[in-house]
Amino acid sequence: QVQLAESGGGSVEVGGSLTLSCKVSGVSIYGYTMAWFRQAAGKGREAVAAIDTSGTSTDYTDSVKGRFTIVRDVAKNTLFLQMNSLKPEDTGIYYCASELVYGGKWWDRNEYSYWGQGTQVTVSS
Repeated sequence: QVQLAESGGGSVEVGGSLTLSCKVSGVSIYGYTMAWFRQAAGKGREAVAAIDTSGTSTDYTDSVKGRFTIVRDVAKNTLFLQMNSLKPEDTGIYYCASELVYGGKWWDRNEYSYWGQGTQVTVSS
C-alpha cells in the first residue's frame, strides 16, 4: 500500500523560506513521477512542481519558478519542496502526489493516483 506523508509546513513572514517533505512508504519512489500541489482557501488544487521518474527533469508553475525547487532523495524515499522568497499568495495546503503510470500532464491532478494528507503553509505580510 502506497502512503505519502507531508511535513514541514508552518507560518512564515514574507520573504521567508520553508522546506516541505513527503515521506513515501510502501513503494520505492524510483520509477514514480512525483509532484507538489497546493490549494488555497476557496480555490481549486493547483500544480506547483513535478519531477520525473529519473529525478533529472522538473517542471514548475510560472508563479514559483526561480523560488521553489523540487528534489527527491531515493535513499530516503522522500520528496522535498524547497521554498524561498515566500509570498502571501503561496499560502495554502500543500499536497504531494505520485504516479507510476504517468500520462505526461504533470499539471493535471487526475494524473496522480496517490496523495498525501497535506501540510499547511501560511505566509504573512
